[in-house]
Amino acid sequence: MLSADAIVHLHDQLTEAWHREPDVPPAPAPRTASADWLALVARQHRANFDLWHAEDEARTPGATDAELAAIKRRIDRTNQLRNDLAEQLDSALLAWLSAKGLPNPHAPLHSEPPGLIIDRLSILALKIFHTREEAERAGAGPGHAERNRSRLAILDEQRADLAACLDALWLQTLAGARRFKLYRQLKMYNDPALNPAVYRKPVDYLGN
Repeated sequence: MLSADAIVHLHDQLTEAWHREPDVPPAPAPRTASADWLALVARQHRANFDLWHAEDEARTPGATDAELAAIKRRIDRTNQLRNDLAEQLDSALLAWLSAKGLPNPHAPLHSEPPGLIIDRLSILALKIFHTREEAERAGAGPGHAERNRSRLAILDEQRADLAACLDALWLQTLAGARRFKLYRQLKMYNDPALNPAVYRKPVDYLGN
C-alpha cells in the first residue's frame, strides 16, 4: 500500500511534468487500490505545487495591493486544500489497515502520521527541483551554482532520511509495533465562524 520510493518517484515525475505543462493532470491510472492511493498522493502534491508558485507570485516586485489580496486568498484556499488532502491520506491508510485489524491499539504512538510525512516529502521534491534549476541557471552570479549544488546535496540527504523514516513507520505499523492516529489540523482562518476578521466584517472579506 505505502512505498516511500514510489511516492518520491511520483513527486519528482509530476513536478517535472507540471513545470512543462502546468494545466495537464497526470494520466489516469488503472482502477486499483494502489493506483487510487497514488492518485490521492498526486492530488496532495498538486496542492503543494500550486501553493509554492502562489507564494512566489506574492513576492513579485511591484504587485498591487489588489493583486496581493487576491493571491493571499488563493494561498489560504490552497493551503486549506493541502491540509485536507494530507488528512485524507491518513484516512485512506487507516481504512486499509482497519480491514487487517491494525494499527495495534496497544503499540506506542508515533507523533507524526504518514500524511504529514508525505506532505514534507512533497515540499522537499519542490525544493529539490527549484534548487537544481538554480544550480544550472545560466548567467547567475559567481558562486551561485556552487552554493545551490551544496544545498541540493543537503536536500537530497534530508529527503532520503525522511523517506526511510516513512518506510520504517509503515513496516512497524504492519508488524503491530507502532501506531499512528489521524490528527485533524482544524484550521481556523478559513472558517467564517471562527476567524474574527471574517465574522466581524464578512461582506468586505468576500470582496463585495
